[in-house]
Amino acid sequence: MALKERPKPFLLPEYCKGCGRCLDACAKDCITLSDQINPLTGLVPVELDLANCNACGLCMDACPEPYGLRPAHEGEIQDFELEDPAKLFGVKPSDAPEPIDLPSEVLPLPRTEPLVIKGTYASALGALLAGCRHVYGYPITPSTEGAELMAKFLPKLDGTFIQAVSEVATVNMMYGTAGAGLPTMTFTSSPGFSLMLEGVSYMIGAELPGVFVDVMRGGPGLGNIAPEQSDIKLACHGLGHGNTHAITLAPATPQEMLDLTILAFELSFKYRNPVILLGDGYLGQMTGKVQLPETMIKPGIPKWAVYGDAMHRKNVITSIFLTETDLEAHNVHLNAKYEAMKVEARSESFLCDDAEVVLIACNTPARTAKGAVQDLRNQGVKAGLFRPITLWPFPVEELKKAIHGTQRIVVVEASAGQLEDEVRLALSKAGVRQFPEIESVRRMGGILPQQSEIMTRVLGQKEVLA
Repeated sequence: MALKERPKPFLLPEYCKGCGRCLDACAKDCITLSDQINPLTGLVPVELDLANCNACGLCMDACPEPYGLRPAHEGEIQDFELEDPAKLFGVKPSDAPEPIDLPSEVLPLPRTEPLVIKGTYASALGALLAGCRHVYGYPITPSTEGAELMAKFLPKLDGTFIQAVSEVATVNMMYGTAGAGLPTMTFTSSPGFSLMLEGVSYMIGAELPGVFVDVMRGGPGLGNIAPEQSDIKLACHGLGHGNTHAITLAPATPQEMLDLTILAFELSFKYRNPVILLGDGYLGQMTGKVQLPETMIKPGIPKWAVYGDAMHRKNVITSIFLTETDLEAHNVHLNAKYEAMKVEARSESFLCDDAEVVLIACNTPARTAKGAVQDLRNQGVKAGLFRPITLWPFPVEELKKAIHGTQRIVVVEASAGQLEDEVRLALSKAGVRQFPEIESVRRMGGILPQQSEIMTRVLGQKEVLA
């Protein structure tokens, strides 16, 4: 019986990296580097002249790209369009086991006395208790203390802290760690967070978890290091190019800096998406009483991770979808995930049931507003406070309940209307058209709204800026 003829190689230029290994492998000099750039890849592929080819197959063995040089069983493919290699050739053969989730463990934590620590320290402890052992960052006031604490603790906990050369490097280190399925985070402040946005967009597109603690400061530009709610718009609507959203949490106390950091890691892995923790410069630096939880987390390994072992070797992490239909389908998938995130909307209402004046505030200004509500109540004014804890998704259903029947709405914030814009957008998308005209108490440049200013606004007295 005649032997079947060995196939000669066939090149798919769109999958050729131009590495040249096949040139060294070919004893017949049938392969040369092209002098033309492939417009689909931006790379220079090789070219084949198979007149002297003896079909030895060494070039195919040398090719590191499994879909570059292939056996030409049926001749050349005409009018080739770039497609997913898995669609062209099926799943690459492997004897690796099918990946499974290695679940996290909840471990008991001994009861401790309350700590009196600043907000950045509280967030760092929350990350450690959530199982985070990989932290990267670049120093920037007023967030640096969180990174400093991690740099001291992590080496003693078999963890890693790396001071990156920039915020751009930081977020890409996070991308790699998150791709391995490991909890990772960074501490930054407003200008640094701006630099991270390309990487944040990559992480959202590749569906990777990660926690970004942004201790907001005055802007625009470098501004100053004083507290301002300068990044609400950025976190809720500006996380890089394209269709990007991330759950955005707004703590108001050092205790919430710890609790919401733990929650951020949980939500980040639940949805395979970054989570943003927005503090302000005052909250990051001030001290407060913090009670540690009764449990801590020993993280597992999710089945989608590119962990580097045999079980996970089939996995691929990417945010690149070269065909329009594939990218559209991916965005449809992301939109469905964003819609599912709406159940995570959180808020707190204080004396809103019978309130005729509802104050809306978050972060440190919410604490000032709460004091104003108590003083107004003492003066016979039925005031209440609505505090959104998630700024995206905005807790609009709870807001509708809080403002039902109210006569006035006053937004208290340390920005030029960024929180008010979120309130208006949420009400508009919820179809709420009838509500009182929104009033405001705003300070900027690192100055926080004062209780006296809120009282003046509500009581209708003439406002005087400090």
